[in-house]
Amino acid sequence: MKRGIRHFPRIWRATRLARRWYYARRDAYPDWRQTVAASAGGWQRAQDASAGGPRVLMATSIGSYAHGIALESALAAALTVRGAEVHALLCDGALPACAECEASLYPNLEAFTRRGPAADLCRNCYWPAERVYAQLGIRVHRYSDYLTPDDRAAAGELARQTPLGEIERLQWQGLAVGEHAYAGALRFFASGSLEGEPGGEAVLRRYLESALLTARATRALFRSLRFTSAVFTHGIYVPWGILGEVARSERVAVSTWNVAYRKRRFIFSHGDTYHHTLMNEPIELWENRPLDDQQERELMQYLGSRREGLFDWIVFHRPTQQQDADDTRQKLGLRSDRPVIGLLTNVSWDAQLHYPANAFPNMLDWLVRTCRYFATRPDLQLLIRVHPAEISGFPPSRQPILAELKKQIPELAPNIVVVPPESGMSSYTLMSFCNAAIIYGTKMGVELSSVGLPVVVAGEAWIRNKGITRDASSPDEYFRLLDQLPFPDRLGPELLARARRYAYHFFFNRMLPLTFVEPKAGYPVFRLKLEQLDDLLPGRSQGLDTICDGILRGTPFVLPDAARGAV
Repeated sequence: MKRGIRHFPRIWRATRLARRWYYARRDAYPDWRQTVAASAGGWQRAQDASAGGPRVLMATSIGSYAHGIALESALAAALTVRGAEVHALLCDGALPACAECEASLYPNLEAFTRRGPAADLCRNCYWPAERVYAQLGIRVHRYSDYLTPDDRAAAGELARQTPLGEIERLQWQGLAVGEHAYAGALRFFASGSLEGEPGGEAVLRRYLESALLTARATRALFRSLRFTSAVFTHGIYVPWGILGEVARSERVAVSTWNVAYRKRRFIFSHGDTYHHTLMNEPIELWENRPLDDQQERELMQYLGSRREGLFDWIVFHRPTQQQDADDTRQKLGLRSDRPVIGLLTNVSWDAQLHYPANAFPNMLDWLVRTCRYFATRPDLQLLIRVHPAEISGFPPSRQPILAELKKQIPELAPNIVVVPPESGMSSYTLMSFCNAAIIYGTKMGVELSSVGLPVVVAGEAWIRNKGITRDASSPDEYFRLLDQLPFPDRLGPELLARARRYAYHFFFNRMLPLTFVEPKAGYPVFRLKLEQLDDLLPGRSQGLDTICDGILRGTPFVLPDAARGAV
């Protein structure tokens, strides 16, 4: 009997992730053998020449994160032909919890709290990724190679003995292990809080143990081999948040990445997760780069396409038909004689992890206090659009914001209308008849300001600190801004031009194009399409050159002027 058939019943009974891997494994990971063979020895010569060059670690670690392995293996090859000595880091089942685990994969949560992912997720995680790097001759480091029995015992003991209330703030040798463990547990449950979660404490302690093991293993690795830089996805959660903590403490340059909205494009950042760096990057990167007529047309065409996500591979909601603003307003029962103020939520756990609190301690507190404020403003109508990713994102939220809101305000004021996450109404249509938008951390602030809508920011949205929106840093300041509603006008010409310069920077220059990445349906969301290794050489791709220069030289991960708008 063939191996695949013999193991089919066991795989079919495994988790949804394992079944997804079973069907996708043939094209989920790149096969470098033919590409290397076609180089006629050029790849081996490049590797020989790179020995002793700047040492770069491809560190996303989770082998079943297939599109991460695909991208980082391509970067490994591109950095090698530029003279870097590239290594890879993979978890080989050493961690008792990681970012690939999530509650919906474990209907029997007790099985996870007792055994972790070793019996299912870990089984098909390490070896496919190790095979990819082996085809390139890239040296792979395993977590278990850098963990002693004493390390494991100490990590387990500290994870068990730390009082529950102290875990989130726990520091180990100056590293914020507790913060990232808590972030990992929130992501596992797809919830903004662990209160009331069955098994919440046990899961949190698993993530704490993983954070401690990651810290010990990566510190030992960085001290045994002096890397100049480390590249990995996200920069938060376990293990990636800990990787960043350790690398920074060891003076290893950090480059984090994530899939951008636009197809074939990626966002890279120096030093930290892009969720944080984009809020504080130097405005000199974009404010003095005026758009010409062609660039303005490109921007507005792209923003228009966002309604259906025609050019995006991250889309949470696609309206099934064109929607008329007046008709939508009538369907919602909104009065025509009173201004409408739009409010856009985030997914609760996403907002807590990605967007540090500013005016309010968290998104729910902001939403509750905003609803109470509008109950005192019958001259206005508040239109709340709950983020569609509550049900369409991955992982889907287990803490619906409306249920949490109802616990504190059982009945909303009559001038507050809610559009739930499952609604087919377009968020863009909803905002089109609003006087202003209020946001916490949603990325739509970039788009809404670009079409002239005034935006009030209460959390750490990326549009904050750009001199475009009305930003609140305290509850008092926030409510003083709301007292000014309705605003008399939309954004004036100068402010609108500034908003569009930033939007172009964000969507066109910060989202770096890689032409050899081909979008695909299913899992993973893209594959590599490389005809030859020469496609990775300097000068072949502005996006790839920008990424490699950023990793090796610390230059900004922003397309140069000559490449603006390039694909």
